Amino acid sequence: MKNRNVVIVPLLAVMSLMFIWNLSRNINDILIPHLKRACQLTDFQSSLIQSAFFGGYFLLALPVGQFISKYGYKTGMIAGLLIAAIGAILFFPAAETRYYPLFLGALFIMAAGFTFLEVTATPYISVLGNPDQASSRLSLATAVGSLGATIGPFIGSRFLLHATDVSPLIVAGFNPSQLNQYLNAEAQLVKTPYLSLGSLFVIIAILLYFVKLPKIQEDSKISHGLKSVFKFRHTVLGSLGVFCYLGAEVGIVSFMIRYAKSSGIIGLTEQSAALFITFYMALVLIGRLAGAYGLRKLNPTIVLMVCSLTAIVLIFISILSSGHSSVYALSLVGLFTSVMYPILFTLSIKDLGIYTKTGSSLIIMSIVGGAIIPPVMGLLSDSFGIKLAFIVPVICYAYLVYYAKIGHMVKQQILEKQNTVLDIF
Repeated sequence: MKNRNVVIVPLLAVMSLMFIWNLSRNINDILIPHLKRACQLTDFQSSLIQSAFFGGYFLLALPVGQFISKYGYKTGMIAGLLIAAIGAILFFPAAETRYYPLFLGALFIMAAGFTFLEVTATPYISVLGNPDQASSRLSLATAVGSLGATIGPFIGSRFLLHATDVSPLIVAGFNPSQLNQYLNAEAQLVKTPYLSLGSLFVIIAILLYFVKLPKIQEDSKISHGLKSVFKFRHTVLGSLGVFCYLGAEVGIVSFMIRYAKSSGIIGLTEQSAALFITFYMALVLIGRLAGAYGLRKLNPTIVLMVCSLTAIVLIFISILSSGHSSVYALSLVGLFTSVMYPILFTLSIKDLGIYTKTGSSLIIMSIVGGAIIPPVMGLLSDSFGIKLAFIVPVICYAYLVYYAKIGHMVKQQILEKQNTVLDIF
């Protein structure tokens, strides 16, 4: 029993970190419409919230990996929590000044902290315990993270959005003094949730300091530069696939409230519209739980193709319809995107051998899709309307259809296929 606790307690500690950072990260989807109103932003400007956040992941993934290699997993986790706490606390001066770049800076610092947690958690869980049960532990940990991602938007909507929306016509009628007072009051709403998160991060960091985490010895394999994996076509195309997958998902949930409000549903408030994000993330959770079992029996490339095509169909149904049908169709996309990442990751690192770790780093850096795709959608929304902006996720999923059909093939497999065709003739 004692030996078992040596593993269980650290696993529970790390999984709790996955829960809290996913919960915090998905409050961003609520922060977008809130700051759009409080700071009087365009769709493009408000989407920079995701750029600041996911850009932090992209820029810091490799330096954080080097830090953890030098100082260890536990130090990395504690450092990540404290850095995230600093970012959360910076929401206080950002709210006081209502200065949008300061909000973005606070989010970037929070993302830096979460990068530490993300880079440490997955490998730590995979090597802690019986190697034969690594996939099972990772599936459970991912489900715990998805639970946090599902709860986050609901909690955020209760703090940041109103049960009854203030009409834009009423706001337009405010004199300068009234408008300033109204916008300042809106900005103040971020203080309670983010100062609470900051305090929670500090408390967890202190508790984690006293938790005895086993030291994990990684294999001392030769490391290779990122350029070394560019000779693997399926890996490069797979990293682009992850870019598209994550960018599409972040883009969809970022504009879900804005989209729902434009769908013609009478009486729909921003707070009520946020429930569609919760519904979307709940479907992601259900899909991942089902995928943990189903992907062991099904061909992953076929699953990826079917899911991508279905996502495209659902988005088109959503664009061409209105009311509840439109928003529910868009929310259902979450179910079919749920298994995309594990499939893309597995196909992308296939047959890399000694380059596997480097290939994994390239794929993780592709998370920058979450920083780039939402602003592209924001620009389209500002110029042509919110519905047309959702053509961008369609293009992303169309690329995944290509990757499932051809792009995933290892170069040697393609050559063998070509030779077979030549032999026939």
